[in-house]
Amino acid sequence: MKPCLYPASAVLAALAAAGPAPSAAQPARETPPDILAVQLRSQGYACEKPQSATRDAERSRPDQAVWILRCEAITYRVQLTPGMAAKVERLD
Repeated sequence: MKPCLYPASAVLAALAAAGPAPSAAQPARETPPDILAVQLRSQGYACEKPQSATRDAERSRPDQAVWILRCEAITYRVQLTPGMAAKVERLD
């Protein structure tokens, strides 16, 4: 397993705080795709220009959030478990 520079609990908290996209009058905030892309890159995965992040409700559980992250050239399934590195699976 790759080292965890950002614990999943911090990523989960950032995703919860991201909320809806900002309006033109509000300062820009990080979006779920951006937050997940930072986590993946910290673990050594490539994710340039994150496109979208969709919560996978079927695979998610109260203690594990699962997201499908589409980057410019690659799509990943990202499982976030508090206190652990994200489990990343390439989907192609």
